[in-house]
Amino acid sequence: MSDNEANGRQTTVMREIPVEEAVGMRLAHDLTQIVPGQFKGRKYKRGHLITEADIPGLLDIGKAHIYTLAIGDNDLHEDDAARRLAAALQGEGIALSEPHEGKVTLKAQLTGLAVIPPALVESINRIGDIALATVRHHTLVREGQPVAATRAIPLVLPREKVEAAERLVEAYRLANADIAPIEVRPLKRLRVGLLTTGSEVYSGRIEDKFSPVVRAKLEALGSEVVEQRFTPDDRQTIVNHIRSLFDNGYDMILVTGGMSVDPDDRTPGAIREAGAQIVSYGTPMLPGSMLLIGYLEGVPIMGLPGCVMHDPHTSFDVLLPRILAGDIITQEDIVTMGYGGLHGC
Repeated sequence: MSDNEANGRQTTVMREIPVEEAVGMRLAHDLTQIVPGQFKGRKYKRGHLITEADIPGLLDIGKAHIYTLAIGDNDLHEDDAARRLAAALQGEGIALSEPHEGKVTLKAQLTGLAVIPPALVESINRIGDIALATVRHHTLVREGQPVAATRAIPLVLPREKVEAAERLVEAYRLANADIAPIEVRPLKRLRVGLLTTGSEVYSGRIEDKFSPVVRAKLEALGSEVVEQRFTPDDRQTIVNHIRSLFDNGYDMILVTGGMSVDPDDRTPGAIREAGAQIVSYGTPMLPGSMLLIGYLEGVPIMGLPGCVMHDPHTSFDVLLPRILAGDIITQEDIVTMGYGGLHGC
């Protein structure tokens, strides 16, 4: 007699049955059909009652045998394992899918900033037999977009594996004011003051092509440019406009142009002279390495380099959602942008 039998605990029993003999039995797991270039998905769902009519379809997807399954007390079915882990991780702004082939997807319920602790993800994946895949921490996600997915690797896995993952999640919650590990934080609606620098634009020699791009990026995230001003490349004039925009009570100030090292480019010095505390002038990301970010008496202010006009993804696109979510950007945040920060050069 085994130890489990002696303790009155049921062990997992799995039997392999030829499909021709499986009529009247129920599937122990989802079965997938793959049609290259056309379809990949579930053809038969867990619990499906097999009939004579199913036999050709099962053979067509390469299933000459099916499993019957009785789960033991110390084990979990793949669907149950994936569901439990996903439920433990679920935070604000996250919805869970139904289990599908041993996988549960955590989806965004709103457009916002995905918050995911990388160290916890790595710790869970070290357990084995379960997998947790996520988007990167601080990724901008849209409503309905997958943020993470849990997956059981074997059809049946030891219950202790999932319990170990749940303990890691619980420890994370205890250390973080009972905040769930994976959440989507909503974006605030900010009123923005925009200052466009450059004597060539101010004089009308060339068309302002910067502000339409900036306006579109803000509006796509629910914020708006309330006021735009134009100024030549004169440091004191730029300073005066920055202070005036601040006095108007805007939630954020953006200054475009004049961010290079050319002698005529006055923007970085003017932002500093206006009283801003500079977090960083320069980011380890391409494109967007010449971006400046600081705070003017608590109001975020950014100097945007020319690449924002023509490159679809720059350091501005990384930092803007974080500011809209209420984050205070630090020097450490800037330093960490280098890893994975090469998007073009």
